[in-house]
Amino acid sequence: MRAIILDEAGRFQRAAQTDEIGTLVIKGPNVFVGYLDPRHNKDLWIEIDGEKWLNTGDLGRQDSDGYFWLAGRRKELIIRGGHNIDPKLIEEALHKHPAVAVAAAVGSPDAYAGEVPVAYVQTKPGALVTEEELLDFAAARIPERAAIPKRVRIAHQLPLTGVGKIFKPALQQQEIENVIRSEAETAGVAIINIALDRDPQLGLVARIRTAGGANLLQAALDRYAFNSEVRD
Repeated sequence: MRAIILDEAGRFQRAAQTDEIGTLVIKGPNVFVGYLDPRHNKDLWIEIDGEKWLNTGDLGRQDSDGYFWLAGRRKELIIRGGHNIDPKLIEEALHKHPAVAVAAAVGSPDAYAGEVPVAYVQTKPGALVTEEELLDFAAARIPERAAIPKRVRIAHQLPLTGVGKIFKPALQQQEIENVIRSEAETAGVAIINIALDRDPQLGLVARIRTAGGANLLQAALDRYAFNSEVRD
């Protein structure tokens, strides 16, 4: 097992230093040779000095004693204009507010920066706080300027997995839908339906049906990194 630093294209750049968080990769006789469907092997292997290492997708660090410490999932990183933002930085700041029960930070699609951080908050029963107050509170406690969330949204209840963990993909999909509706409103296009489907080759695809003006909305959505198909 190794902790490594990848470049923006996902290629090996260098080994992580002691206690520096990087992507965890593994190799050995216990590692499988890949998926039967070759499409699922995309970005699965990292070549280091001519050897193939399995990209676990986990972030972690190795301490001075050789032990590894997990730090989260790489796919949860928010990438804002080339800045890698750990959502925990935002979540830990918001958890310090006495009104916050649960907080989750995700990347929201942005036409210029790729993604911008936004935070969803579930407040404690009976707590009274505004989204603006929480945004100011977080901004004052996050040392990294790029990590300051663009928005804070208060939700009645955050989506959970079967084992009780916050299901961030649902929040990310909500952000994609919010962007689509905002762009449609700006373009004066009426939306009939939005469906977010998982394509085996393209990944998540937003399929939008409009009441006219599909080309106009498609041109606006093409500025974003997520895949979209707009039809009248």
